[in-house]
Amino acid sequence: MSSFQEIFEAIKSHQTIIFHRHRHPDPDAIGSQAGFSRSLKLAFPDKQIYCVGQDIGDLDWINTMDEIPDSAYKGAAVITTDCADQPRISDQRYRLGDILIKIDHHPDIDPYADLSYVDPAAPAASEIVYDFLRAENLPITKEVALPLYAGIVGDTGRFMYSETTAHTFAVASHLASLGIDINKIARNISEVTFAQARLQNLVLNYLHLDPSGAAYAVLTTDILTKAKVPVEEASVTVSTPGRIKDIIAWNIFIQQPDGTYRVHYRSKGPAIDKLAQRHHGGGHALASGANAKDQAEIKEIFAEVVAATKEYSEHHVD
Repeated sequence: MSSFQEIFEAIKSHQTIIFHRHRHPDPDAIGSQAGFSRSLKLAFPDKQIYCVGQDIGDLDWINTMDEIPDSAYKGAAVITTDCADQPRISDQRYRLGDILIKIDHHPDIDPYADLSYVDPAAPAASEIVYDFLRAENLPITKEVALPLYAGIVGDTGRFMYSETTAHTFAVASHLASLGIDINKIARNISEVTFAQARLQNLVLNYLHLDPSGAAYAVLTTDILTKAKVPVEEASVTVSTPGRIKDIIAWNIFIQQPDGTYRVHYRSKGPAIDKLAQRHHGGGHALASGANAKDQAEIKEIFAEVVAATKEYSEHHVD
């Protein structure tokens, strides 16, 4: 693993810095990308610094993306944040630069970069970015603090998940002290449209519960069209089954415009990240994503989750 200092030296030696993050972004993907880029813009106003990526969905309150030509990558340092593997990088031009740097908190299943700092124990990539900025004495202002705080709140589930530490609270406290509106950020993360709220309720009608405690629901394009929820906003349903006491692990399958399915894995105990890796995905032990090409692969995926849930239950009896 590269040191912060090595990565900073690479940043300083390049006039153009381009930030990428993962497809289907969440607050941490956008937040780590935006917080890092904003700090560097303040520190190096003469550099050309961009954030790129598609399908930003309803997260434009955190940051917006830049549109740049391929020529901008010539001699550039490209930095990916919050992205474990290459297929999930949004905007596949990331290889066009002079050097590739990876900042991430997922298991390092794909060490694709020239320089990398990966800490799977960190609850959010935004926390790693904060630590980097502090270590290298880079600016952390109100405009930098907003996306970093949003990323940390988003990926810790509002500080509920097990990866949250005392350091996480210390980081959040410092960011909050810079004058950001933490109540507004919390509302932006938790609020949904009326159509999304109805879809959250509707997903329970399509939920199939196995006796093992595993569950799944398939949201087709037809269902989303009738619910008037764009596909990029349908992930609002992913946490819904977790409120049900009987459910231990679950999948939400969201059909994409090309007919394939975006697969969301969530768990209260069984490790599901390696299951996701079998289907061109990955992530954390209790929260991962993958892809399914058809109904046959959906059945295969859920069978694997059922098996993992059964094995977990056999060894974890209340």
